[in-house]
Amino acid sequence: MSKKIVQLNEEVIKGERKELMRNSVEETLNDLLDEEAEQLTNAAR
Repeated sequence: MSKKIVQLNEEVIKGERKELMRNSVEETLNDLLDEEAEQLTNAAR
């Protein structure tokens, strides 16, 4: 029976994780800013 060998590149994984985190934070902040802008424009009407 052959054994499967898994090789991980830690730097690639860290880079991918960093990019995912940055995108998630960016989306969250943009959503919060959009919501705040909507509230401000509705309050002005």
